[in-house]
Amino acid sequence: MGTLNVRTDEAMETALRALAGETRSRSEAVRYALLHTYKEMLLNQAAADADRLRDDPDDQAEMLAIQRFMGVAE
Repeated sequence: MGTLNVRTDEAMETALRALAGETRSRSEAVRYALLHTYKEMLLNQAAADADRLRDDPDDQAEMLAIQRFMGVAE
């Protein structure tokens, strides 16, 4: 596990206090924010991929072939 040093400004300190509240440490608040942001990024990417694949006729044909192979489509 690594260590990260970050310089904070007033806005960052305000955000850290809000995220930490009375139950989290500053480190826990930073970990929470990083993981939350990463999860949001992955979900956005998945949504973009789904939109792209939904409109791809080759992908649609492959999905149909898989469904037919599995016996869930005719």
